[in-house]
Amino acid sequence: MSATNDDILRRLDRIESRDEIRQLISKYSLALDMRDLDAMANLFVPDVKAGRDRSGREAFRDWLDDTMRKQFDGTSHHVGTTIIELTGPDEAVGIVYSKNEHETGPEWVIMQMMYYDHYKRVDGRWCFARRQPLYWYATDLNKPPIGARKMRWPGREPYDGSFHALFPSWKEYWDRSGPTEGAIAEPAPLEEFIETMRRGQTLSGIRVR
Repeated sequence: MSATNDDILRRLDRIESRDEIRQLISKYSLALDMRDLDAMANLFVPDVKAGRDRSGREAFRDWLDDTMRKQFDGTSHHVGTTIIELTGPDEAVGIVYSKNEHETGPEWVIMQMMYYDHYKRVDGRWCFARRQPLYWYATDLNKPPIGARKMRWPGREPYDGSFHALFPSWKEYWDRSGPTEGAIAEPAPLEEFIETMRRGQTLSGIRVR
């Protein structure tokens, strides 16, 4: 059966949407590292949350300015593994790995994390609806983060990150002593790989930005 014009247009839109979202992700890194906070704010939806009790792009820009100025002399964000799934004509979710470097006073802090993203198309352009950071480790470049409480920022007590919190398979893997018993699970439906891996796992208490 040949594809209809509508089918072709929908497929093209999916391809173009994924490409635009990948560009959005990379633009985030460049705008943040170059401290172009107007460019950064414009990557988010107009009613983006800024802290606990404010919203809007201007408020977000000002909140980010204060946050970055207080904590970092310089940063570099390196995007890695990326999965983007369209959940509707104008909505999508994504998992994005990021390896980051931070100059913070006398220490050089390296970090491994992922973002759990929600994207929304507004006036024909894809934007971040929110980015939920999930951290594995942060430590001075010369201090490997071996052991527990891998988040080790200067001037703070070490604490656990949330790198594995979104996916129950991590804990299940270490809770059992060998391979999973029984038949292998069915493959995830198209555009539902992330949500299938989540299996309804919530992230209460994890900061959203």
